[in-house]
Amino acid sequence: MADPGRLGPGRSVRHRLLAIALLPTLVILPLLLGATIIRWSGKFDDLLITKVNSDLTVARQYLERILETTDDRVRALAESVDFATRGKSAEAMETWRRELGLDYLYLLGTGGRVLSISPATGAPAGPSPAFMGTSIEILSNAELAALSPDLAQRARLDLVPTANAVPTDRAAEDRGMVVQTFIPVTLPDGSPGVLGGGLLLNQNLVFIDTINDLVYRAGSLPDGSQGTATLFLDDVRISTNVRLFEGRRALGTRVSAAVRARVLDKGETWLDRAFVVNDWYISAYEPIADRMGNRVGMLYVGFLEAPFAQAKRVTLWLVGLAFLAVTVLTVPVFLRWARSVFQPLEKVTDTMAAVEAGDLGARTGVTGSRNEVVRVAQHLDHLLDQLQVRDRELRRWNEELNARVEATTRKLILSEKLATVGEITAAAAHEINNPVAVIQGNLDVLREVMADRMSEVATEFSLMDEQVHRISSIVNRLLQFARPEEYAGWTTRLHPMEAVADCLPLVRHLLKQARVTLELGGKTSRQVTMNRTEFQQVIINLIANATHAMPDGGCITVTAEDVDQSDVPGVRLSVRDTGVGMDEDTISRIFDPFFTTRGPNGGTGLGLSICRTLVDRQGGTIDVESAPGHGSAFVIWLPEAV
Repeated sequence: MADPGRLGPGRSVRHRLLAIALLPTLVILPLLLGATIIRWSGKFDDLLITKVNSDLTVARQYLERILETTDDRVRALAESVDFATRGKSAEAMETWRRELGLDYLYLLGTGGRVLSISPATGAPAGPSPAFMGTSIEILSNAELAALSPDLAQRARLDLVPTANAVPTDRAAEDRGMVVQTFIPVTLPDGSPGVLGGGLLLNQNLVFIDTINDLVYRAGSLPDGSQGTATLFLDDVRISTNVRLFEGRRALGTRVSAAVRARVLDKGETWLDRAFVVNDWYISAYEPIADRMGNRVGMLYVGFLEAPFAQAKRVTLWLVGLAFLAVTVLTVPVFLRWARSVFQPLEKVTDTMAAVEAGDLGARTGVTGSRNEVVRVAQHLDHLLDQLQVRDRELRRWNEELNARVEATTRKLILSEKLATVGEITAAAAHEINNPVAVIQGNLDVLREVMADRMSEVATEFSLMDEQVHRISSIVNRLLQFARPEEYAGWTTRLHPMEAVADCLPLVRHLLKQARVTLELGGKTSRQVTMNRTEFQQVIINLIANATHAMPDGGCITVTAEDVDQSDVPGVRLSVRDTGVGMDEDTISRIFDPFFTTRGPNGGTGLGLSICRTLVDRQGGTIDVESAPGHGSAFVIWLPEAV
């Protein structure tokens, strides 16, 4: 048989203490470290997204600056004296176009007639101004060719098959994205004219490299990372510094379907990692709109993700190695400390097991330095000394408890006797009814015989009638207690508050004598099934008991409300008084037959017992809530009539 004083390995003090000592280092700290790393990783990724979003803002501002600068320069030319004197000169137009850094510049007269155009190789036509100002526009290849064959050729890009892009049947993109401006001018002859010009962004490497240099200056990214910028016409890269392979830019490649759907189709900004041509980049895309608000392209900036991912992995490895180093250094220290604790505790455990087996004289006998564990062991010895004293006292108290149990048993026997009394009472009540009936009959005969002299003994006859009626009432209540099923009347559907209102005339004199007010409250839409007389008997009994509980007057409140009990719809009535209340002992006995709080000259003690019987018969419940000095509340619940 196993020694009860020895615990298994999983429950021993030694193993539990070792678990407590190592739990923070080997479990809690790794969990906290893991949660911290996960949060840090999320914040690290958020920081990258914030950076690329800032980079996109710089690129956007540069593009907007191009629009503003083009508008300002062309407008300044249109308002200059030089233009007013040489506006129609082809040589001057060529000089101004080069100074302004535009790809084309022309002057239109009345009816859209071209008065002067640069480059001179262009056809004598140009895009008609749809509005005055500067915007990004998309020109067809034919429109570009009308301006200059070189522009049409520069705009054309063969599409490069790109993984994850939206399928297309097109082989090339020949449209041009231009920064186009139209400024109204007054010609030397006083007629109105328009000075128009534009900058083609297709394969404009100076434009895209300037953006890249502004956004990703030297030293702004870690070693190994690479910043990129791209201008898209629709989903095609028309100007980029992304490399398809060494020495060739990825012109003509297309953006992924996911990016296109969010940016071009929905008009949202993409801020996330994305696969760009041949590698993963932390990317930012935003739509570019023409003057009509149509999304015609995208602006992109991003930087290579791999160096940042590598830096994150290195950081995680360093944190993990640091944790392992701390663990290797601290665990032996924790084990040594644990050993200095669990050895005295094992003695404590053995002593407690011996005491549990019945040896109250067992002691730990621990001595030595006055540390906390030693003090615990010594305190246990002291407690065991007191335990022996308490054991003797408990034995004495046990004897007293046995005596009390015996007294309680006598009370239970008395309760059984009361039940027997109830049966005897029923038999006696039936026997009493017979002589009462004889007495009542003889009184009626005497009234007939003494018809002429009844006035002389009217008072006596009245007293006898009253006492006979009282005997009959007592007998009926005894019979209702002993044989309630014999007195069960027919039931009907009734509205509880209407039946309560009908009781008021019957208790008005009682309330007036006791200086008690009665208030009705609550609202119910349900009806219950119960004999109306029995229902009123219950209510009147509760009101009468409430008046007796308020010897100095007070208030009785009767309320009703619709309440479901155990998913059964019903009505709850409450009869609440402001009387003296009851203690717990009285509450536990209040529904016992023949129990009364009015003394030997009070009631029979059957009222509440009969009330409970009547309510139980209809499937309801009756309970009481009370406290000394705070009044009582009798709560009745009856199921709804079906």
